[in-house]
Amino acid sequence: MNRYSLLLLAAVAVSAPALAQYSWIDDHGTRVFSDRPPPPGTPPARILKTPRGAASTEATPAEATRPTAPTLADRDADFRKRAAEREADERKVEQDAQRKADNDAQCAAARRSEVVLTSGVRIADMDDKGERVFVTDEEKARRLVQVRRVLAGCR
Repeated sequence: MNRYSLLLLAAVAVSAPALAQYSWIDDHGTRVFSDRPPPPGTPPARILKTPRGAASTEATPAEATRPTAPTLADRDADFRKRAAEREADERKVEQDAQRKADNDAQCAAARRSEVVLTSGVRIADMDDKGERVFVTDEEKARRLVQVRRVLAGCR
């Protein structure tokens, strides 16, 4: 029985370092318990408990270079950023489609105007008083130049 007690005592003594506990107050004011030291940069005044024999609360070089898993807040921020980018892309596609539709409508109107202006028929217009006046040949030529300028930009 004495031998078993001694063996149990040795097992408990060996497992004590595995139960090493650190305790500190994090940036949000929450008390944290861990078997790992607090993150680098934690002020010593906020470290409440370190295990005996712990030399330093600074991370070892291996721990400092180890990539950390993204936090929930980081993942949420990445999700929101991707969603905003997707919405901006969708808005741009909609604006491009609207711009193309407007351009197509403008080109179609310019083609109709060109047909009317080159047909040789008399064109009537309204003046400032609301009375009907006929467009002169010089005015038709000026309008035709403008219409062809618009048509030059059409595909």
